[in-house]
Amino acid sequence: MEKLAGKVHAEYGVVDVLVNNAGVGLSGSFVDHTPEDWRKVLDVNLWGVIHGCRLFGRRMAERGQGGHIVNTASAAAYQPSKALPAYSTSKAAVLMLSECLRAEPAGRGIGVTAVCPGFVDTAIASTAHFAGVGTEEEQRRRQRAARLYGLRGYPPKKVADAILRAVVRDEAVVAVTPEARLLRTMSRFSPRARRRLARVRPLPGAADPGQHA
Repeated sequence: MEKLAGKVHAEYGVVDVLVNNAGVGLSGSFVDHTPEDWRKVLDVNLWGVIHGCRLFGRRMAERGQGGHIVNTASAAAYQPSKALPAYSTSKAAVLMLSECLRAEPAGRGIGVTAVCPGFVDTAIASTAHFAGVGTEEEQRRRQRAARLYGLRGYPPKKVADAILRAVVRDEAVVAVTPEARLLRTMSRFSPRARRRLARVRPLPGAADPGQHA
């Protein structure tokens, strides 16, 4: 990430808008998550965002002309699920990090937005890791999840449009899809219902509710 930041700065100058969007999916029971599963998810989903904000955001601050940072979180950041302990934890951390960063550089004209997509038709479902199952079963679940997201048919372009609006309006948190907005409302006004929903058995093959283009 340091090499990337140096290369971008040398070739293009300080970025005006940074979007931290890299993410990996992980589904399964907590007891089936290995230390390596946790490391991989946190390294990409959380540390990737931390490094992006640190390296590119610092240059924005030093330039003194403002800018905007967008971090892709997830509806899983505020909706717990027994099938997504590591993924939800990583995304909740991204959401809180974004809120903290938003408070710090505001005086320098740097905005920070956490974007929380829902079920979006991207390739992450077909590459997600399903803990506690064999290779063949994992592949079946990936294919099933990808098919479900394809049927959902929510295109990444709509998420991109939401990001553009968020930057222009300097929005703090953006829940994109209808289900993401519903879960966001539940998290604020109906926490008991949210906790009951966390216990529901997910759809067969379902991965995460916060997809990355």
